[in-house]
Amino acid sequence: MKTGGIDSNRIESMLAQLKAAAQRPNADSISGLASAAGLQKTQGAAKVDFSEALKASLNQVNQVQTDAEKLGKNFAMGDDSVSLSDVMIAGQKANISFQATVQVRNKLVSAYHDIMNMQV
Repeated sequence: MKTGGIDSNRIESMLAQLKAAAQRPNADSISGLASAAGLQKTQGAAKVDFSEALKASLNQVNQVQTDAEKLGKNFAMGDDSVSLSDVMIAGQKANISFQATVQVRNKLVSAYHDIMNMQV
């Protein structure tokens, strides 16, 4: 069934792909984050520098958003190698990673306020 030149079955399959991609954890980004965070093994225990882990995760979020923006621009300019589904998936990944970063920031600010309000 076509509505306005767009196949509704194709839209439904794109939505299903977006939902599946959002529910599936990305093992590559998790392992990339761990290696970018500067993991150091000392006496069998892994130590992660908090500032390096935070910096690496913020850089990763920035990279995902930059890639999504680049894909969107390429699609808008008529690049045949970029499909609408790729643009939509990249945009959703960027949105989800940004929302997760905001939630982590909110938790850190809340923890900071809790610590500052403790009586010594």
